Amino acid sequence: MATVSSPLADDARKATGEALQGALVDLTDLSLLAKQAHWNLTGRNFRSLHLQLDEVVSMAREQMDTMAERAIAIGVNPDGRVATIARDTRATQLGAGYITDEDVVTAFTGILGSMGERFRERISSVSETDPVTENLLEDTSHELEKAHWMFEVQK
Repeated sequence: MATVSSPLADDARKATGEALQGALVDLTDLSLLAKQAHWNLTGRNFRSLHLQLDEVVSMAREQMDTMAERAIAIGVNPDGRVATIARDTRATQLGAGYITDEDVVTAFTGILGSMGERFRERISSVSETDPVTENLLEDTSHELEKAHWMFEVQK
């Protein structure tokens, strides 16, 4: 079986891998939550929020692929299985059924704000172990904070 050698020492690889896995879980769940809201959205701001949620889905999917590929590059296997995401997610979950535009704005302001805080923690956790991953997490943090701002101003 082929394996990927790591450019990092074992302890740095482990710490960095944990940060990347946490990021992967957050981003995967964010993409699913945004799609759930996108499908069940109601209200007079339907059209703009419907499109905004699709932007969040696209951003999350792109960034989760970046996190998973970085994990592989340092010799860590990413785990994006549904059971893993369900077990490890820290994101606030949406209820089933229709969700009003006002509730979507409130929910995603909170979800994105919390996720942004976790990404900042991850950035700090890898600052000594892997500057490449630190930069990738910073780029994703920027995207999350931008999305947060765009929801928050609609409150």
